[in-house]
Amino acid sequence: MSDSKWTASRIPDLTGRTFVVTGANSGLGLATTRHLARHGAHVVMAVRNEAKGRRAAADICGADPDASLEIRHLDLADLDSVKAFAARAHVDALQLDVLINNAGVMTPPRTLSPQGHESQFAGNHLGHFALTGLLMDLLQQGRDPRVVTVSSIGHHGGQIHFDDLSGARKYQRVKYYDQSKFANVLFGLELDRRLRAAGSPVRSLLAHPGITATNLQRTGPTGLFRVGGALVNRLFAQDVEIGALPQLHAATAADVEGGQFFGPDGWKELRGHPTVVRPDPAAEDPDTARRLWGLSEELTGVAYAPAPSA
Repeated sequence: MSDSKWTASRIPDLTGRTFVVTGANSGLGLATTRHLARHGAHVVMAVRNEAKGRRAAADICGADPDASLEIRHLDLADLDSVKAFAARAHVDALQLDVLINNAGVMTPPRTLSPQGHESQFAGNHLGHFALTGLLMDLLQQGRDPRVVTVSSIGHHGGQIHFDDLSGARKYQRVKYYDQSKFANVLFGLELDRRLRAAGSPVRSLLAHPGITATNLQRTGPTGLFRVGGALVNRLFAQDVEIGALPQLHAATAADVEGGQFFGPDGWKELRGHPTVVRPDPAAEDPDTARRLWGLSEELTGVAYAPAPSA
């Protein structure tokens, strides 16, 4: 392997820094948590299922007794849970340096969140939008503060169905997954523009794992979608330890810049080590991003402090 390939061995010493990782009990989130803790970070594992979170933390500590971890409940599809998580962080005066918006759901049957939003858009986008906004004041005080939002190659060709956001008229699982991942990129880039305009020290970055073998393909899909996901994992997907590298790079490397998007360096960004990749051109449209931002503030009830972008 070329020395230019970035691996987890190049993560710097993270002692004294605190990371919040959503969906930290499995897949990319678990791999990310493991590597952060191994390099000295304190990791808040934000998980929907606390029992699974405790088991995952125990596994990490079994291999690394010095790992500094804590489990906190967070259901990103439920805005009440998001607000409760953020409120507790403020009560505890959490010293937050990096937020990794990692958790996601993929291609489930159409279901609605407690607030009535389509589940993929709710959990993958709205929950992270609200969480980031509610924790922004804590991040502003952090050391080398960053927000890393994890998208997907599925964002290419995605669009926001403003006239049918919840799929009430015509729900197609993959299209609405792509919508949520497209929203992640619009959000991450617009957040970067707004943070820069406000003179904030916080950097907004994006990452995607290419095709990586996780339980995302098993826990959300049903029927043939689940079978297809299992086949993709077996035949094409890379190991989760490699798939987690783009978000680890975005979260820890010293030379990253706000607005950068990291993905695999292999063919079609499907596999490989981290490199800067280009978002889908449609996701770079500031007008669409501002429209989504305003709608997201309306749907979540969370307004951001940074000044609007020009």
